[in-house]
Amino acid sequence: MERSYPRVTVSGKCERFIKSGHIWVYFDEIKNIDGAYENGDIVDVYTERGRFLGSGYINDYSKIRVRIISKNANDRFDEAFYRRRVSYALDYRLTVMGEDFSSCRLIFGEADSFPGLTVDKFEDILVVQVLSLGIERIKDMLFSILTEELSRRGTKIRAIYERNDVKVRELEGLTQFKGFYHAEGLRDDLDGIVRIKENGILYDVDYMNGQKTGFFLDQKYNRLAVSKIAKDKRVLDCFTHTGAFALNAARGASSVTAVDISRSALDMARHNAALNGFENIDFVCADVFELLTQMAGEKRQDYDMIILDPPAFTKSRDTVRSAERGYKEINLKAMRLLKRGGYLATCSCSHFMRDDLFRKMLFSAAQDAGVSLRQIECRQQCADHPILWGVEETDYLKFYIFQVV
Repeated sequence: MERSYPRVTVSGKCERFIKSGHIWVYFDEIKNIDGAYENGDIVDVYTERGRFLGSGYINDYSKIRVRIISKNANDRFDEAFYRRRVSYALDYRLTVMGEDFSSCRLIFGEADSFPGLTVDKFEDILVVQVLSLGIERIKDMLFSILTEELSRRGTKIRAIYERNDVKVRELEGLTQFKGFYHAEGLRDDLDGIVRIKENGILYDVDYMNGQKTGFFLDQKYNRLAVSKIAKDKRVLDCFTHTGAFALNAARGASSVTAVDISRSALDMARHNAALNGFENIDFVCADVFELLTQMAGEKRQDYDMIILDPPAFTKSRDTVRSAERGYKEINLKAMRLLKRGGYLATCSCSHFMRDDLFRKMLFSAAQDAGVSLRQIECRQQCADHPILWGVEETDYLKFYIFQVV
């Protein structure tokens, strides 16, 4: 079948990259471009021998010059195509999330063949982030399809809020902004707070001002795993943010101390604790590194379980070693603060901190602390954040629970 899209010829290295499962074409892997295009247009990608590799959005502003959305030469990129893609994503979440579909990630960028698009559903509110020009150009169609297809599945969307207040948009030639998306039938006058239930716990989510889209849905079942271990224990939750791990632990723990450097995040955590009637949580505004250092210096062992859920310490390969030192510092001190038989839940949310490197760091920290780690669970992100093999960026969350012996 004859193709009408501009033709991009790529290097052998890029060919191998795409055949291995990845869907990005970097600027320095392009050998030739035949045909006129505008940034954000669909182009076809070919090998140097003329073999079709896929089709995707091109953008001269970005180092990721082409983001492939299909490897099927028979696809035509009309509304029907995108409706099928949205339906695939929604039906997948309905299958893997079940009753937890009420609040989950509906579209996870490249893992759902929507490069640069994140859509989180908080009950009847959609919070979206668009990080690629190709998606930006068709977002009106996509948002319309999303609301229609969700309505067909029993959810009438009340509002769509765009959280495009991230610097990476500028690398695509896009401006930063946030605000309600205006369309017929959608509200644009809400207060920015939506109440959700996760693992039986209520949260008020600030989707206007909270980090990312307002709430970290990817740790849903990891929090549930922690709640089982925390029963009757004294728990220290570090980097608590808005308190999700702390609240899960508090359901059975004798006491929980939740620490974060952000006063506004702790205010929301306190609010959510009160919402659920938890009175066994203390909130401490402090730098976790400094607090752990102080406690280790005093040789305190006040807790039976410590949870470490830090922000990503590295967002590039260039800073991985520095990040590794940061991860080791907090894990080493946590291990020293636990009595033998205590429990440690620890994680990294950076895909640059590979699992093998994270495990190596934990082993080294245990050696330096003079303890052994008895692994209870090894987990990753929730299934609504699927890992697409071949696209390492989708494989980012490492989560371990250990007994320190």
